[in-house]
Amino acid sequence: MAATDAAMGEMARAAAVPAQPPVWTIYRHRLPVRIMHWINVVCMFVMVGSGLQIFNAHPALYWGQQSRFNDPALMIGSMQDKNHNLRGVTRIDGHQFDTTGVLGVSAGADGRPRSIAFPSWATLPGPRSLALGRQWHFTFAWIFAINGSFYLLWTFLSRHFSRDLAPTRQDWRGIGRSIIDHVKFKHPHGDEATRYNILQKLAYLVVILVFGPGIVLMGLAMSPHMDSVLGWLVDLVGGRQSARTIHFIIAFGFIGFVLIHVFEVLISGVWNQLRSMITGRYRVPGGRDESHEITLQLAPVAVKETSHEAH
Repeated sequence: MAATDAAMGEMARAAAVPAQPPVWTIYRHRLPVRIMHWINVVCMFVMVGSGLQIFNAHPALYWGQQSRFNDPALMIGSMQDKNHNLRGVTRIDGHQFDTTGVLGVSAGADGRPRSIAFPSWATLPGPRSLALGRQWHFTFAWIFAINGSFYLLWTFLSRHFSRDLAPTRQDWRGIGRSIIDHVKFKHPHGDEATRYNILQKLAYLVVILVFGPGIVLMGLAMSPHMDSVLGWLVDLVGGRQSARTIHFIIAFGFIGFVLIHVFEVLISGVWNQLRSMITGRYRVPGGRDESHEITLQLAPVAVKETSHEAH
């Protein structure tokens, strides 16, 4: 009798423990997307560092065809204060800011302050090397452009664009809720986690269709060798210096996108997100919602429910 009571007690305690839903694993990112993603990661890292190196050789931006040194749109430099100490100065459209230690003046290898627009740690391949900076920048820019062209081609031919990236009417109706969820750092679970939300789609479309082509075209427009091909584009943006300024703005648009993208990865499950971009497999937070018919948009291939044991 005692054994029976003990067994019944064990069963009652087991029943009181809520059953965990099975882990739902999907094949989220196909191999071409993963390869091109990591190529872009390397290219962006090198291009930003080498681009800042190139900028340091002439740390000012202008609008128009000519470099109007007395009226820059942006200038990063240095000046001496009344105590003869170097101070970093950033001037934007006539407004001047003290940016010592960040822009204009930063510590050199010997720890002493020196006049340089962007600090050496942010530039590639090394301090004060314009020639090498240009070589690295142009080499990886061509890799970036070729990789981006293949991505666009694959996106349309595989219907990845129409299936995963093009916003639907339902997406537009839910944009308000999506904004609120992002502000609250609330991330989707279940079926909703298997597809991009409207803010993700819009961000990716801007990067793919505006930032990517725009930064390549503005980079080409800065070269006098491209006048016979892109002279109309130089005129359209207002001149070669305007093309350089727009190129710089788009570059920092890319940096902003990457920072937000990495932040979202960190707060939404860094290992799960990294695994999906390395192996393709993604564990859907919250498991599968059996009350809804599931339509996988990100990769309509292998879908399976697994136990909580790692695969």
